[in-house]
Amino acid sequence: MMRIVSLLPSATEIVCALGLSANLVGRSHECDYPPEVTHLPALTAPRFNPEGTSAEVDRRVKSILQNALSVYRVDADQLMALRPDVIVTQSQCEVCAVSERELDEALAQWMGGAGPAVVSLKAASLDGVFADIARAASALGVEQTGAQLIASLKERIERIKERAASAGSRPSLATIEWIDPLMSGGNWMPELIEMAGGRNLFGQAGSHSPWINFQQLAAANPDVILVSPCGFGIDRSLEELPSLTSNPEWAKLPAVRNGRVFIADGNQYFNRPGPRLVESLEIIAELLHPKVFSFGHEGTGWRPYR
Repeated sequence: MMRIVSLLPSATEIVCALGLSANLVGRSHECDYPPEVTHLPALTAPRFNPEGTSAEVDRRVKSILQNALSVYRVDADQLMALRPDVIVTQSQCEVCAVSERELDEALAQWMGGAGPAVVSLKAASLDGVFADIARAASALGVEQTGAQLIASLKERIERIKERAASAGSRPSLATIEWIDPLMSGGNWMPELIEMAGGRNLFGQAGSHSPWINFQQLAAANPDVILVSPCGFGIDRSLEELPSLTSNPEWAKLPAVRNGRVFIADGNQYFNRPGPRLVESLEIIAELLHPKVFSFGHEGTGWRPYR
C-alpha cells in the first residue's frame, strides 16, 4: 500500500477527499482535519512561539524570514523512519507551511535507494486549487477520483453563484486575514467574494494577501467586515480584536453601525486551499445574503461580532 506523508493541512484534506486517508502515515503539526488524522505522527514544528498577540507573532515570523531561515522545521529522522512513497508539500507560502528548501535539506539525509516522490502544491487561485487536486490525484494514482472530486466541487460552486446572482444586491466586503498589522485576503478570496454575490474591496485574485492600514479600511466604507485571521479560531480572533476595535474610528464604520461584522474560523476555513474552500464560499454567502443562504455554519464556522 502506498505510504503518504502530508506536510500541509490543505494537502491532508485533499488526500482524504481522494479516499486515501488510510494511506497517510505522517502529517504536519497543523494537520487536524479530518479528525482521524490527528493520531498520525507530526513531522513538523514551528521555529517560533505561536502564542501571544498578532503583533508578537508577526514580529517573530518576520525575524526568522529576515535571517533566511525556514519558519518550520522537519523531523528528518522520523520522516525517514516512516518510509513514505510520496510526500505532499507546498511552494506557495513560506509562512503557511514547511518550505521546499527545508524539505530538501531533510531529504538530503535519505540513505539508501531512491527517495520518496515529492508533490508540491502551489495554488494561488481557485483554478490553482483544482489544478493542485488534479496534480495530487495523478501522483497518487487516482486520476478519475480526482476528476470526480473537482467536478463535484465546481457543481456546488455554480449552484451558489446562480443563487447569489439573483440576490438583488452586491454588498461590499472587507476581509481581515491578519489583525495586527492589518492584512486583507488575497489569492482565492476575491474570487469567493464575487461568487457569493459581494464586491471585493482589497486584494487581487491570484496575488498574495495585501497589507493594509486602518485608514484604507475606513476609506473603503465596507458594508460587511469578515475577520478570519490565518491560523486563528474564533475565540482567539475575539481575543485579538481590541487592537482593531479600540481605534476611535471603528464605531463609525457602516459595517459596525449596522451589525455586519463577523468573526470566522480562519484556521479551518478560507486559508486552506483545498476542498473546504467551498464551505468557505458558503460562509461568505451566508454573511452577505442571509435571506438567501443558510448552510448552517453559524456558531461553528462564524459568529456575529457584538
